[in-house]
Amino acid sequence: MTVTDRELAAAVAAVRQASTVCASVQGRLVSGDTLTKGDDSPVTVADFAAQAVVCAALTDALGDVDVVGEEVASDLTDDAQTNLRNGVVEIVSNSFGRSIDVEQVLSWIAVGSADATSDRYWTLDPIDGTKGFLRGDQYAVALALIEHGHVVAGVLGCPNIPNGDGSTGAVFVAADGFAEVHTTGGGGPTPIAVADPASLAEARLCESVESGHSDQDQSVQIARLLGITAEPYRIDSQCKYGAVARGDAAIYLRLPTRADYVEKIWDHAAGKYIVEQAGGTVTDVDGRPLDFSVGARLANNRGVVATSGRFHDEVIGAVGQILG
Repeated sequence: MTVTDRELAAAVAAVRQASTVCASVQGRLVSGDTLTKGDDSPVTVADFAAQAVVCAALTDALGDVDVVGEEVASDLTDDAQTNLRNGVVEIVSNSFGRSIDVEQVLSWIAVGSADATSDRYWTLDPIDGTKGFLRGDQYAVALALIEHGHVVAGVLGCPNIPNGDGSTGAVFVAADGFAEVHTTGGGGPTPIAVADPASLAEARLCESVESGHSDQDQSVQIARLLGITAEPYRIDSQCKYGAVARGDAAIYLRLPTRADYVEKIWDHAAGKYIVEQAGGTVTDVDGRPLDFSVGARLANNRGVVATSGRFHDEVIGAVGQILG
């Protein structure tokens, strides 16, 4: 199981282009540009446009590809969504520097409607952390390649993530045996590795900004049990995985907020793989590997725990005590 150099290059280029699209739109959303889906999560023109751009870039570079994306083209076909649809077409056209007709844009978005049971497919979250995006804060363009139920490549575009060199924005890339980051201020790729705190008490905890995404009260209890006293590093989206992969934090907790919630593959595939290739460990809250072999949802798992690896068992033990 592997990804070719051609595929990885296409994925990086696609995520870079989509990240540029999202950055150009963020902060300039106007009334009517936001659609609320059935699960009450906001979707913007940028979500649809980013999916169209990624799928267009992948098909242009690789030919026919299977993509399991978050957005659905039919959400734009209703007459009530004319303004939203026109906004998406305008953004995509601007990205390519030429006029693109609505049928082509919808066709690109629809590439992301593949079935998550095929032997080999890409999974895409065009904007992971839409609420952060709408706040003008952190979000990620997340793309991963899954083969026979295993992630074999991951690319995360994080346009707003702060870097140690004072710049903003990074693209995290991982394939078998390596993980690296490309930053706006750092030029070429730099290898990354997880942190190695001397003790759990020195580990920094990373969690969601949105309290609805993880039980923050339980996170406080877990941190106390582990002897961690530092304030948590709260950041939106799969940027948390990037933070753990390059050592900004050593533990990421996504604790279940309700018993019936099942995580989606596009919310974790790229990030978890990047952490693992950087030397870390990712499981669910029960210590089980994340299972990408059962469709578009992680039906055999609950929650997520990502760590730098050394103290993973201790973290899982503390999580188990608090969750009961």
